[in-house]
Amino acid sequence: MRQPWRVAVVGGGIAGLAAAVRLRDRAPTGTEITVYEQSGVLGGKLRTGELAGQPVEFGAESFLLRDPAGAESGAVALVRRLGLADQIVHPTVGQAALVVDGMLRPIPGGTLVGVPGDLERVTSVARPTSDADTDDGRPLVEPGTDVSVGALVRARFGDEVVDRLVDPMLGGVYAGRADDLSLVTTMPALARTAQVEHTLVGAVRAAQAAAPRAPGAPVFGTLAGGLSTLVDAAATASGATVRRDAAVREVTPTATGWRLTVGPTREPELIDVDAVVLAVPARPAARLLSGPAPAAAAAVGELDYASVALVTLALPQPELPELSGFLVPSTEGLLIKASTFFTTKWGHLRRPDGLALVRASVGRYGEEAQLQRPDEDLAATVHRELSAVLGVPLPAPVDGHVQRWGGSLPQYTPGHADRVAAARTALRIAHPTLTLAGAGYDGVGIPVCVRSGEAAADEIITALGGPAR
Repeated sequence: MRQPWRVAVVGGGIAGLAAAVRLRDRAPTGTEITVYEQSGVLGGKLRTGELAGQPVEFGAESFLLRDPAGAESGAVALVRRLGLADQIVHPTVGQAALVVDGMLRPIPGGTLVGVPGDLERVTSVARPTSDADTDDGRPLVEPGTDVSVGALVRARFGDEVVDRLVDPMLGGVYAGRADDLSLVTTMPALARTAQVEHTLVGAVRAAQAAAPRAPGAPVFGTLAGGLSTLVDAAATASGATVRRDAAVREVTPTATGWRLTVGPTREPELIDVDAVVLAVPARPAARLLSGPAPAAAAAVGELDYASVALVTLALPQPELPELSGFLVPSTEGLLIKASTFFTTKWGHLRRPDGLALVRASVGRYGEEAQLQRPDEDLAATVHRELSAVLGVPLPAPVDGHVQRWGGSLPQYTPGHADRVAAARTALRIAHPTLTLAGAGYDGVGIPVCVRSGEAAADEIITALGGPAR
């Protein structure tokens, strides 16, 4: 193997950047790392913008502070590695609400992504069917199998718990439906305990006990300077050559590694490297894999995506409840599926003039036609629905922004983890110097994407036979 190594990271989202930082930290000194980003902007769905003179997130808003086992999350570890730990801030208001029958009701405590561990605590928003959650002498889910979250919870707790609690919680994260989403991928902690426990209440409590949290301890954090600060710091720390507006159209195996075809069809640039991290969504990854690894391409290519729009309004001195925001069940018939009161939730964003930033998320899987409306129509609908939910007419916005994320949220159907594992196994056998990283494979959220990128980088180092530093 020639020295120094040349490694290409295809995709400049947080997974790709985390892979680049890991390579810089652990690959042999002198390793040449190049990040290829198809768009002109790094960070993927991490994007800090400005509205009414105020910084605001137009993409991901925060990150989990702990991983499912209760240890420090991958996002926090990366933040520390980049020297940004002193910029971590926590929500000043943590209570959120659900819209039930047109009214705001506090989200009950003691649930795991909406799945209750104590049925009596959720009766204010849903009526569980408690007599169905009986111990029939065997685990809820057979070991090694996967089911949809909705199927499991409906069978044990009834429709209202799914429709009014679980579905809006999952919808806020995935823009999908509980009846379609994989238990193993979207709720891995519950999936593990469900293969041992005989009741769903027992499985939820076991999952909660496995990752205890101190009372009052914050769950989420963000950076005072905005999440684009994380993106910029990672790009710098990686020491990588960053190429924006550089679409990788083909990856072809060679005798010593890989040849990338970059740029327009008429004037392609051919670049030889030793290894490749594919940190792009599943569909473009499947296209790139179709030549060298058709079986892996077929496996990852099955993943579908939902589209969403984030509508942010700057409102002068509105009457807002002391809530971080609210979630909306699809049964309420609203276009909005979730809303965040940014300047209430995050104390560092509050302004002395009372200007409030409110963001609403619009779009559920299968309802993409709703997003075909013009920006002005979406903003007006959001303003009208917010006023209706809050029960007071909101003032006219002094500024607004609509951020559309087309095909951005993976829809993990049951069996997703097995399909990804099969694809990765095929790559390890045939092409060990080509790895996959990102939300399309391992789950959504900044911590998961960071760990995914780091794991892909570690595989590359092992495959190239170099000692990790």
